[in-house]
Amino acid sequence: MSVRTAIAIAFELTSATLTNLAYSREHDAAAVLPCLSLRRPLHSLQLLLTDRSWLIGFAMETGGFAFYAAALALASIALVQSIGAGGIGLLAYATARATGRRLGGRQLSGVGLSILGLAVLSVSLARNSGEGGHGSTAAILAWLGATAALALLALWIGRRSTSLAVAQGVAGGLLFSIGDLSTKLATQGGARFAFVLTLIVGYTLGTSLLQLGYQRGGALTVAGLATLITTALPIAAGTIVLHEPVPSGALGGLRVFAFVAVTAAAILLAVPPTAKQAPEPSGPLVSSGSVAGQ
Repeated sequence: MSVRTAIAIAFELTSATLTNLAYSREHDAAAVLPCLSLRRPLHSLQLLLTDRSWLIGFAMETGGFAFYAAALALASIALVQSIGAGGIGLLAYATARATGRRLGGRQLSGVGLSILGLAVLSVSLARNSGEGGHGSTAAILAWLGATAALALLALWIGRRSTSLAVAQGVAGGLLFSIGDLSTKLATQGGARFAFVLTLIVGYTLGTSLLQLGYQRGGALTVAGLATLITTALPIAAGTIVLHEPVPSGALGGLRVFAFVAVTAAAILLAVPPTAKQAPEPSGPLVSSGSVAGQ
């Protein structure tokens, strides 16, 4: 493992911690605010910016993004996203223990897969730098356009069903994945710095949809679904669109297994509780006023 990759891993673990602490705090704050609406963006923005708890969460999320961008400048997007996904599992377990909340069997399986995925990913980096590729700009634009279309479709379906919070979580995750991929592209410099525009649009709309979803559903459902999509899509984009190299032989097999494991872990942690489980509290991993992982 190169020094660059080791630093990138440390940066991404820090990013995952800050971001997921921020999601929980933002959920607790947004859930008790008056109704937010994209039809009144200035009023909704004022409500958020005048809430101290939400501002602290947003500041933490911004700090997490800074570490994330630094990690992407040093390593492949697939590697960085995988580290973040594994970190979410560890945070979920640590927070549940700290708050005395029991994790269900499915969530414990997700935590176990997260740990396994991180361990296997570390082994796969033994003789490989983990640095990324570039890919075709035309293919990248097609990927971003298709992702935006899926976000619009999710919202359209959600408005015609009783699952608008779920739809907003899904759409938010899709838009966040646009921001994540755009961040990687912007760090490549040159003409690709122009992707900072899609970075801003993706993160701004994704954050807005998450705040709306927080008022209609629990953080584990809304932010969990968003995190699942934000984990899986950039990993796929790194391999398919950016042509990020995967090691050959046994190490390559371990790398692919690690990607699958952390994505499956995200799925298990994001799936809402069943009727037989305890209902999800408004702040699933923390009580109101405290911070913890997503």
